[in-house]
Amino acid sequence: MKVMSVHDIQKLIKIIGLKVFLVRLITFLENDFSRWDTFRKSVRHATYFAQGAIELMPCANDQFYTFKYVNRHPANTAQGKLSIIGIGQLSDTATGYPLLLSEMTLLTALRTAATGALAAKYLARENSQSLAIIGTGAQSEFQVIAFSSLFPLQQIRYFDIDAAAMAKFSRNLAPYAFELIPCANIRDAIRNSDIVITATASNRRQTLFELQDVTPGTHIYAMGGDCPGKTELSRTLLQAAKIVVEFIPQTLKEGEVQQCDASDIYAELWELVTKRKRGRENATEITVFDSVGFALEDFATLRLVYELALEYQLGSEIALLPEVRDPKDLFSVLSPFPQGKRN
Repeated sequence: MKVMSVHDIQKLIKIIGLKVFLVRLITFLENDFSRWDTFRKSVRHATYFAQGAIELMPCANDQFYTFKYVNRHPANTAQGKLSIIGIGQLSDTATGYPLLLSEMTLLTALRTAATGALAAKYLARENSQSLAIIGTGAQSEFQVIAFSSLFPLQQIRYFDIDAAAMAKFSRNLAPYAFELIPCANIRDAIRNSDIVITATASNRRQTLFELQDVTPGTHIYAMGGDCPGKTELSRTLLQAAKIVVEFIPQTLKEGEVQQCDASDIYAELWELVTKRKRGRENATEITVFDSVGFALEDFATLRLVYELALEYQLGSEIALLPEVRDPKDLFSVLSPFPQGKRN
């Protein structure tokens, strides 16, 4: 079985480039969303604790089965730990044998950004040049770079309650050709922005801004509301917007629309990708992609990483499965070893 470590993912990105990887990932995501009906889908299995949540996210088609182990512990950063980490597996459905085990902490950040950019392709104005991001934590730079791969972004406005996080964001994006504008508050950040991304870590219901603060024609990528009891947008704003989600049964439990009824949702993303429903229909409508992360996105990511790992001969082959001459004689795997002495 091939294993892709953090070092292997770093090497892969160095070889092909971050933007190239994101563009290829967006293409893989679009292709898989276009084949929505061929997948076996389910909501993620989440176990909740006082400190956070641990989840398993499965998805499969006739060729591959994937799952991701992922956590969400917002208080981890105070201990110097990441709030979200992940590990993923890709298996062959014909035999059930795993093909790939991969880190998915970096990959989750990349696929979350790529999914947001894919949705914006259908929901944001094509000539969007300004982006505002609320929350400049671990996800933020990935978001900006992914969106810039599809849109002619020039101006990035940003705000976080943590001044150190804002400084980190500015430092990391300084080599890129953006006009970076730190803002004193959320309203200043979103003012006249074409695209707004909400990515806060607060684990509670809150209203980051009101409908009257949003410029007509704005696209909002609401990626910060991602568990029961956590929201960032008001119901008034949501009811005034065209709302698109990944998978309705899951988003109703964890997304912004947990405040709403299913009838308030315009479409699932696959319906835009397959042209069953129209995305943005005019220059002034407010659109919202209410994303909580869905296992099909990890499926596309693992499929891409496996393809690239084979192409560039990356990763390690590790014997996590026993090899036997006789598949009915598993005991033979241990037989060469001497038996321990009894006391």
